[in-house]
Amino acid sequence: MDVRNINVLVLAYLGDTIYEDYIRRYLIRRGLANVNDLQTESIKYVSAKSQSMFLTKLIDENFFSEEELDVIKRARNNTSKAHPKNTDIITYKLATGLEALIGYLDLIDNKERIDEIMKKILGEDL
Repeated sequence: MDVRNINVLVLAYLGDTIYEDYIRRYLIRRGLANVNDLQTESIKYVSAKSQSMFLTKLIDENFFSEEELDVIKRARNNTSKAHPKNTDIITYKLATGLEALIGYLDLIDNKERIDEIMKKILGEDL
C-alpha cells in the first residue's frame, strides 16, 4: 500500500482518533479524574481552532519536513466543502492538515515523530 495515495480525508480520519487519544492520555496522566473536567480540558487541544493554531505555530517554526508539509498541504487544499458549523473553512482545513499528517505518520509507522509533534503541542513530555 502506498500511503501517499490514500485520500487525505481518510488520513485525517485516522489522525483524529490518534490525536484525541494522545490528548486524553495526557490529561489523565495530569491527574484529571472527572469526565466533565476531561471533556472541558480536551477542547483546549482537540477543537479545530486549537489544532489550527498549533499547526500554524509549528509551520512558522519550520518544524516540519518537506514530506510532512506536502501531506499537510494536500489535506489543506482538499476540495471538500464540508466543515463544522462552529468554525470557518480555513480553520477546519488547517486542523484537517494536522490530523492527516498524524494519520500519515501512523501508517508509515513513525510513532517517534508523532510523539515529537505531540510533545511540541503539549509543551512537555508525554
